[in-house]
Amino acid sequence: MSIKDRGKLKWQPAILLPEYVKLLNVVNKDYYRQHKPTLDEYQIAEFENKIHAAMEFSSTIQFTVWEDGFDWDYTGLVHRLDPLTNLIYLELENEKGHIIKIKFQDIVSVEVKE
Repeated sequence: MSIKDRGKLKWQPAILLPEYVKLLNVVNKDYYRQHKPTLDEYQIAEFENKIHAAMEFSSTIQFTVWEDGFDWDYTGLVHRLDPLTNLIYLELENEKGHIIKIKFQDIVSVEVKE
């Protein structure tokens, strides 16, 4: 005769209330946050040159953007630049026709893909 066991269910504590789980998720997210790297004026000028060259020759470009403590990578074609608001409109590579706005001050690195 075999014993019917509940498996992992019996080892889960009953204290895991939704508020506690939410607090654990917030703590884990805060643990992995990074400070925004500081860029000098030479790096910023290099970013500008790469962006203008990629826009002129319709090259694919990859941005690493710092958002709320995390780095995100976006790849695509530069659709247009807005010098008044310092926004870059990027048409994503894997989603044709989908354009996102990137703030120039949030850019951490720029790579031109050939």
